[in-house]
Amino acid sequence: MALHDVWFLLIAVLWAGYFLLEGFDFGVGILLPVLGRDEERRRQLLGTIGPVWDGNEVWLLVAGGATFAAFPEWYASLFSGFYLPLLLVLGALIVRGVALEYRGKRDDARWRRRWDVAIFVGSLLPAVLWGVAFGNIVRGVALSADHLYVGSFFDLLNPYALLGGATTLALFVTHGATFLALKTDGPVRADARRVAGRVGVAAAGAAVGLLAWTQAVHGDALTAVTAVVAAAALVGGLAANRVGREGWAFAATAVTIVAATATLFLALYPDVLPSTIDPAYSLTVSNASSTPYTLKIMTWVAVAFTPIVLLYQGWTYWVFRRRLSA
Repeated sequence: MALHDVWFLLIAVLWAGYFLLEGFDFGVGILLPVLGRDEERRRQLLGTIGPVWDGNEVWLLVAGGATFAAFPEWYASLFSGFYLPLLLVLGALIVRGVALEYRGKRDDARWRRRWDVAIFVGSLLPAVLWGVAFGNIVRGVALSADHLYVGSFFDLLNPYALLGGATTLALFVTHGATFLALKTDGPVRADARRVAGRVGVAAAGAAVGLLAWTQAVHGDALTAVTAVVAAAALVGGLAANRVGREGWAFAATAVTIVAATATLFLALYPDVLPSTIDPAYSLTVSNASSTPYTLKIMTWVAVAFTPIVLLYQGWTYWVFRRRLSA
């Protein structure tokens, strides 16, 4: 396997890790006005992600940095063509991060309500737009022979991409609800389980539709396996949630997100950004990658530092593993 293939796989792993970890953060933020009926409950909800949300976002930084270093052509075409939606994602993440830090700085109900709105919007927009973005990446965009995006913003709002946005939104809300059921006690725990069951049905329908569409247009035997795993895990998670096995339910939604992400990247390979104008204009793992020497240096850096990051983040989750009560 060539190094550019290895780095495509590693970038897929980074995005899967980001969606797995940041997915429940987004879900908690979106559920804040639903489950946070009073200040005590809202503090309980935010306390579940307070120690970990900023560490979860590191996966996005590393995924973006790895894409820039390993596949600069992909990075350039992606961020120029998707400039507006990615700018909206960046703005939402900034506002959300500031809101999580500043919400408790003043003992004033109006102050906290405004930051709660910022947390909700800052969680909702990325949850939708990441699905729209990856839907367009897999489907392909109007790339010219110079690998420049020549379409319009509204070309990105096609049915497949919009289904992708609906799927990530529903999956992240379900994932966040199962996380809250696992991490809280009392009324919030019971309410989170009910929300997970209801939204999970919508998530299952959207995910099955997106994966079936992906399989029909871009799939092969391997994507069929990962798609089936994703669907089966989600059904199993809903069943576990129904009988009160929150740990199994959260693990199952985690498997669903990872398997669904794997399906999209497998359907994409060996392209990294297909062209809908002419397949010859598509960016691939070979024509979009950096030099072999650059990839070699990156590989050694990843081997040295990735275990340290994983150990530290795993330790953080272990320290804050207990349930939170009101």
